[in-house]
Amino acid sequence: MIPYGRQNISQEDIDSVIKVLRSDFLTQGPKVPLFEKAVSEYCDVKSGVATNSATSALHIACLALDLGEGDWLWTSPNSFVASANCGLYCGAKVDFVDIDPKTYNMSVTALEAKLITASQNNTLPKILIPVHFAGQSCDMKKINFLSKKYGFKIIEDASHAIGGKYLHNKIGSCKYSDITIFSFHPVKIITTAEGGIALSNSLHLIEKMRLFRSHGITRDKSLIKNKYNDAWYYEQLCLGFNYRMTDLQAALGISQLKRMDKFVEKRKNLKERYDSLLDNLPIILPFQSENNHSSFHLYPVQIDTDKTNKSRKAVFDYMRNMCVGVNVHYIPIHTQPYYQSLGFNIGDFPNSEEYYKRTISIPLFHTMTNKQQDVVIKSIKAALQ
Repeated sequence: MIPYGRQNISQEDIDSVIKVLRSDFLTQGPKVPLFEKAVSEYCDVKSGVATNSATSALHIACLALDLGEGDWLWTSPNSFVASANCGLYCGAKVDFVDIDPKTYNMSVTALEAKLITASQNNTLPKILIPVHFAGQSCDMKKINFLSKKYGFKIIEDASHAIGGKYLHNKIGSCKYSDITIFSFHPVKIITTAEGGIALSNSLHLIEKMRLFRSHGITRDKSLIKNKYNDAWYYEQLCLGFNYRMTDLQAALGISQLKRMDKFVEKRKNLKERYDSLLDNLPIILPFQSENNHSSFHLYPVQIDTDKTNKSRKAVFDYMRNMCVGVNVHYIPIHTQPYYQSLGFNIGDFPNSEEYYKRTISIPLFHTMTNKQQDVVIKSIKAALQ
């Protein structure tokens, strides 16, 4: 089976993890701060807080921005459920903004229209989470302008997008947001096996997220309330969680980060080869904005139902039977049974729903060979006949 995505682990990666296994610290040691520093420097941002998952990073980012009961969080329906669940974890209410049918990212036009209505109904969001789907940034400059006008905070869910750029700035620089989140799941651009990070240019937010990451506990003498000098002393200042990344994961991440640009360049080359060899088929190829340099986490195609009578299911099943590990990203969050129990309905966000009906993610990963790519292309061509 050719997977839709997979990790690339080198001998250097393995050696770096083994070195930590033989060290004094498997967790809460020096590697996590080094990984945070390395990612921050790569993204041209002040600092970061590494976590055990991007889901955890989203949660502590919301907490750091004081999201709570009575507040609203808005995000995209075209994402994994974690982009919305993080708001519910905080007791907030969640709503969605439909996607642009061309980019599959949050529509700025739909966002502005929804903000106008919300301002009249006193239901403006406290936090907006635009999702950089498949590695391509949302139109953050325009979203940032609206945030100033309507007074909401921005968390970029860039789980797909490390290594990409927007308007010549690294995704993760937080130039147009308060916090940016990356995922290091094995199918992402680089991996720490499981893991995530929250980046920010606000050291105040970084400090709060560090507390939430580790039980709300600190030994930092500048933060503790009771001025003890005892070496063992610590204080719990808030209700936090155990969302820490281990040193094993961080060591793997540090090693992987060295190959980041090579990973993205290879993905770009594979994407361009797909663009060329799939051009005449009855499918819609992914659009790339001229303002963006995507990291190409996914290569989603849509079955063009105006040009073929083949259904998405028929193409999907045929390719799976040919040992091509296609996938679908994503089932719109608002159509999940849990979210329907909260009052959402089919038809609420038609662009996301129409995209979902036709989309298939075909394999794209760093170690993919031309031979493997040719198998994928041959399979999709046969499936559409």
